[in-house]
Amino acid sequence: MAANKTPTGHEKIETSNFLMIVLILLAVAVGGIVEIVPLFFQRSTTQPVEGLKPYTALQLAGRDIYLREGCYNCHSQMVRPFRAEALRYGQVSLAGEFVYDHPFQWGSKRTGPDLHRVGGKYSDEWQRLHLINPRDLVPESNMPAYPWLERAPVDAAGMAPRMVALRRVGVPYTDAEIAKAADDVAGRTELDALVAYLQVLGTARK
Repeated sequence: MAANKTPTGHEKIETSNFLMIVLILLAVAVGGIVEIVPLFFQRSTTQPVEGLKPYTALQLAGRDIYLREGCYNCHSQMVRPFRAEALRYGQVSLAGEFVYDHPFQWGSKRTGPDLHRVGGKYSDEWQRLHLINPRDLVPESNMPAYPWLERAPVDAAGMAPRMVALRRVGVPYTDAEIAKAADDVAGRTELDALVAYLQVLGTARK
């Protein structure tokens, strides 16, 4: 009769769900720390590129609307480091261009065009018409229309608290900018705000 074979360490791991889960989590944690933590100390990822400015109150309101309406689901804001990308969309994106974005809008999914370099590419009026009904300008577009933005006022009272919160995480807003935030967006529509945000995307390095 053959003697019972003593399981090896490898076999113990493979036959124990608990041990396997613990070791996988440990490997992921160590790998994540090794790859992510150094980025917090690299100047290229923590310092703004030359010419980068915090969003104005109106642009910040537009960014909030961009997120609220889910624009990021179809439009990325990251020109990847490939020749075809740069030829189509412009300069490759740098982390230093997004240090004031919380959260930043880098992403892997791109149904519609990348928007990182869209600022100044079209006129304000083009952007307005495109948002109200995209098919008026691009007949083959499958992008939804956003006509209600033209009638919705910007939440002026909410701008100063948003800027205060962003200053706490490192965006250099001054007391004066925060104090006049409500006045800067008074009487403006959400369409105005979204156009202002789109028109500033990727312009810091131009």
